[in-house]
Amino acid sequence: MYTTDTCHYCHLAKDYFKANNVPYNEFNVGTDMVKRKEMMEISKQLGVPVIKIDDTVVVGFDQSKIAGLLGLAA
Repeated sequence: MYTTDTCHYCHLAKDYFKANNVPYNEFNVGTDMVKRKEMMEISKQLGVPVIKIDDTVVVGFDQSKIAGLLGLAA
């Protein structure tokens, strides 16, 4: 998951993953320019969070889409 420290939706996504015991890797694109470039290449934009689940990229915290991709109850 690509995030920034000040992104409210990033915090919601992390809380959702923790509440559902979903492990994730976090990359802070506010401080890591290499990961920022990588995020821009896969999402084609600067908005966060960017969440990659298998081969699907979700931009923003779309809980129902994320739940569907993970097989969780929305």
